Amino acid sequence: MIWNSPAEFFAMGGYALYVWGSFGVCAIALAMEPILVRKRQNQILQSLRRERIADELENEVSEKAHARESGR
Repeated sequence: MIWNSPAEFFAMGGYALYVWGSFGVCAIALAMEPILVRKRQNQILQSLRRERIADELENEVSEKAHARESGR
């Protein structure tokens, strides 16, 4: 397709709303993807840290209980 002016290019043969709307949605999706992936990664890491701390506390409590029982 050949455009004779920038106005014709941006009008996209009468389909400008569809073309530029689709382009905008795609650009927003591509820009948001790494942001959302990073956010999700941070949430997962935080959850794993909490789980590790909970496991460490649980092991500490069970070791103390076992030590009390074996000391009787």
